[in-house]
Amino acid sequence: MTKKIEFTDSCGNVFADLDLENADEMLAKSTLAITIRKIIKKRGLTQAQAAKIFSTHQTQIARLNKGSSVKSMSFDLLLSWLTKLDQDITVTIKRKPCNRKSAAIHVAV
Repeated sequence: MTKKIEFTDSCGNVFADLDLENADEMLAKSTLAITIRKIIKKRGLTQAQAAKIFSTHQTQIARLNKGSSVKSMSFDLLLSWLTKLDQDITVTIKRKPCNRKSAAIHVAV
């Protein structure tokens, strides 16, 4: 006998699926943080080396790696770290579609 497992399809944003406030912002920051972590790993940088590149403390990189403080990190900080990793950033601002209730933040990598 096969047991039927009930599930709900994701909307594509785990934070929205969990009904958390600022879900779009949290997803955008998480995407930026994951991108930073991937570049650090690809380059084989230690936390201390990454901290030196970012002009910050190693503990800040440790927090980034844990994901524990990404919510409190500003977009400005995350974007500046990406530029220090030689990444170009393009910001596009456009009016939200009429069929959507509120505007959203999206990050594409």
